Amino acid sequence: MAKKREFLKVLTIRARDLPEAWWLSMERLFESGYKYKIDKGSFAGQQRMEFDFVTIQILHPGIRPLVPGIDLPQGVPPPADIDYIQKDYIFYMMTSIKKPNEAYTYGEYLEDQIPKVIKMYKEGGFETNQACMRIGDANSLTLSDPPCLTKIDTRIRYGKLHFHVDFRSWDLWAGFPTNLAAIQLLKEYMASEIGVKDGEIIATSKGLHLYEHSWELAKVVLRR
Repeated sequence: MAKKREFLKVLTIRARDLPEAWWLSMERLFESGYKYKIDKGSFAGQQRMEFDFVTIQILHPGIRPLVPGIDLPQGVPPPADIDYIQKDYIFYMMTSIKKPNEAYTYGEYLEDQIPKVIKMYKEGGFETNQACMRIGDANSLTLSDPPCLTKIDTRIRYGKLHFHVDFRSWDLWAGFPTNLAAIQLLKEYMASEIGVKDGEIIATSKGLHLYEHSWELAKVVLRR
């Protein structure tokens, strides 16, 4: 009988680029993920496999391609579409434009904060811990699906702009590659505006997961 876990398992993953971070995260999740039936939230009633808490350091997130695709096994649909991300999703991330079926967008929180952070660094200097962009507010808790991304914290160190992002809940199969590709594009834009090089992404989550309907696809990818 497997020993019952008594404490939260905190894991750290280090990856070269975004596609490798996706692959390594799935590999580690199958090794040590917690399985449970969802009581409330997306796909309630189904099973979900989830990290207790994970930190993912991506050293070179700007390496192309930004999303998995070219090396996927035959028959496995790409988890993310870079054309959609560049032409549509990036506006969800950076602007307050909201479609009729959307309760919120990340951009409605970030749109005003992005230029303020750029100005803070350009006019006030790089040595500060105050340039943290928040997503959500007290009313978010009343939404049927509150924002998954909770913050994009920023740091300029060693001549590069780095992002520390945190996700309350995070779908590893499709949400992870889509979100991080858009976040990387945002970071590249901000680094260019500030006048520094592009840096790392460090992502944390107490809810990075795979839904049971994605388990078999993930297993096929891991057997490549």
